[in-house]
Amino acid sequence: MRLIFGAFAAAGLVIAVPAAAQAQAGVTIGMQVTDSTGAPVGTVVGLKGANVLIRTDKHEAQIPTSSFSVSKGKLLFGMTQAQLDAQIEQSSAASSAAIVAGATVKGVGGTPVGTIEAIADGNATIALQNGKKLAIPQAGLRGNSDGSVTIGYSAAQLEALVQGSASSTDASATSTPSADTPGN
Repeated sequence: MRLIFGAFAAAGLVIAVPAAAQAQAGVTIGMQVTDSTGAPVGTVVGLKGANVLIRTDKHEAQIPTSSFSVSKGKLLFGMTQAQLDAQIEQSSAASSAAIVAGATVKGVGGTPVGTIEAIADGNATIALQNGKKLAIPQAGLRGNSDGSVTIGYSAAQLEALVQGSASSTDASATSTPSADTPGN
C-alpha cells in the first residue's frame, strides 16, 4: 500500500480540491469510487487521517481526500481504474528500485539512521550509524525519489531493536554481532 499523492498532483489529475474536512465528512467505508464517466474505480476500505484507503481490483492505495469529490453517494475520482492501477504499479516499481545496497536509510522525520549494506532473501541488512547491523524485511522499507530509503522507526527505536535482538536466543536471525561483542 503506497501513498501516491505526488504523482496525482504532478500529473494534474485531481478533479476536485475541496477542503479535506469537507470531503472527509461525506466519505464512508464501503463507498464506491467512480471515474468521471461513472465507471467503477474501487471501494473505500479505510480512512486514515486526511487520506482515503481505496481498494481497486488489483491494489490498495492511500490517496489524499482532497483528490475526490462526493456526488450522489459516491466518490468521483479523476482517473480510471486502469490508470490508477498503472500509477500504483509504477510508483511501487520506482520505490522498489531505490531499495539497493548503498542507499541511505532515513528514519522518522527524515533523519539518516544508516545505510543498506546488502539485499538478500527479501531482507535488507542495514548498517546503523553506530556500526551495528539489523536485517529488516524489504516490505518494511519505502524507496524515495531522491534515492534514499525510509523506515518507520527512529534511530533510538532501531537501536532498541538491535539491543533486544542481541539479548534474545535467536539474535543471529535479526542482528549481526558488532565489534564489541565477546568472541569477535
